[in-house]
Amino acid sequence: MNLLLITVILLLAMIATKISNKSGLPALLLFLILGVLFSGLGYDFNNYKISENIATIALMIIIFYGGFGTNWNMGRERARESIILASLGVLATALITGAFCHYVLKFDFLESMLLGSVVASTDYASVSNILVSKNLNLKYKTASLLEIESGSNDPTAYTMTMVFLSLLSGYSVSIPIIILQQVVLGIIGGFLLALSL
Repeated sequence: MNLLLITVILLLAMIATKISNKSGLPALLLFLILGVLFSGLGYDFNNYKISENIATIALMIIIFYGGFGTNWNMGRERARESIILASLGVLATALITGAFCHYVLKFDFLESMLLGSVVASTDYASVSNILVSKNLNLKYKTASLLEIESGSNDPTAYTMTMVFLSLLSGYSVSIPIIILQQVVLGIIGGFLLALSL
């Protein structure tokens, strides 16, 4: 029964991907709708360990796909602006969203900052899909700016999410050390990996 259910889910996910490619709708939105539908039908998946492992692998694929799928030759002229948007832009978006949740919606401060961190980055797959499917030719080479920014903003949002998750969990963390581990060592490792290929 479980194998049959997994097969049905995978087939529906493939159909959702085809619909996304033809309509321009974000595939992520269609996947979320599928999840809600299965939840409404009474399928309650509560194996959090497997969910965590799958989510970790998916996150690695998403982050690497954003980098590998970006056309560097097309976006080289907008690299500086893209990097600023992917770092300081995501940081500002997270802080503004977090401040809104805290002061307007009256959420706890750390929960507000966590929510801001989670929603601050744009999805590369959705941005790329829309640009390609709609064949958009934006002015001032904005398409390449958006493509590089959306493909490189995940590490900033991920680092902020880890910081606020650690603080919410009550761990004694050093924010500079987390940033050093996640950003600086990540960049060095990425360059070394790229040079070895």
